[in-house]
Amino acid sequence: MKKAIAIGSAVLILVAVAFILQHNAQSEVRVLTISTTTSLYDTGLLEEAIAPAFKEKYGIELHFIPKGTGAAIQDAKNGVSDAIMVHARSKEVRFMEEGYGVNRKVFAYNFFVIVGPEEDPAGIKDLNPVEALKKIVQAGRKGKAIWVSRDDGSGTNTKEIALWKMAGFDYRQIKNESWFVATGTGMGATLNYANTKKAYTLSDTGTYLKYKKEGLIDLVALVNRGKELINIYAIILINPEKFHKDFEGAKLLANWLTSEDGQRIIGDFGKDKFGKPLFYPIVNVLKEKKEPYFDWIANYGLIKDNGRITECPEKFRYGKGMTFFEFG
Repeated sequence: MKKAIAIGSAVLILVAVAFILQHNAQSEVRVLTISTTTSLYDTGLLEEAIAPAFKEKYGIELHFIPKGTGAAIQDAKNGVSDAIMVHARSKEVRFMEEGYGVNRKVFAYNFFVIVGPEEDPAGIKDLNPVEALKKIVQAGRKGKAIWVSRDDGSGTNTKEIALWKMAGFDYRQIKNESWFVATGTGMGATLNYANTKKAYTLSDTGTYLKYKKEGLIDLVALVNRGKELINIYAIILINPEKFHKDFEGAKLLANWLTSEDGQRIIGDFGKDKFGKPLFYPIVNVLKEKKEPYFDWIANYGLIKDNGRITECPEKFRYGKGMTFFEFG
């Protein structure tokens, strides 16, 4: 009996020790928290490709908080994250000007697309985006079409507002018209709603292709041409003088995303499943000034800085160990 008790006690001790060792090992794992846009997250790029590859190389786990760009930026301003990965230049510049962000790096691009029902009641197929929106307004006011907007302050919503302005409409006014529906949700939920209503909406290409391929929606891509639709993603590190976050870890991530390895992973993602990548590497386009995309990225993704254009103006650069594209 005593021997059995002793053996049982020894087993319990071993189990307890194993648990403590496992707990300590888990607690020592280095983690970066990234606030990000849903259009990156919903495609699977971040968790299926970037996170495992980055952890394998550096032993650092990436935890993502997916929201619209506006909400992701607000989380970062509340001290939640080590970096943000977003796609709305005007909001990104404001974030840095307010002192929260530094060392902006662009790392990928794709395109926005106007999608809608196959019957296309507004007749927008293959038009440029500005003319397409004008025709959607005309059809909508006649009760023949519905437009669905995220209306959530996201990067996609920011692009949409800019496109409405190019088409001659005030977003604040038209969103109150009966044919215009605001969801206040992410890209996937907005696509699902537009699909249910047989409506038009603006989507990033990556999320649209994923939802289409998986049979979640029947909407078709009707307008996918024009420099106005380019969609540029950037990572911005949290200013270490604002919050005590893992600045060095975030810098590793930014440099890795724009390295040959990171760019290859970004460019390969989606090829097997969709027949083409969901995102395009940006570094070689900038290095080699490949047209027409270099000009489009310069106009919609880079920032003016004392007569030059750059991914990160000098006043927003912090510390050493990072380089930035700039062009005169």
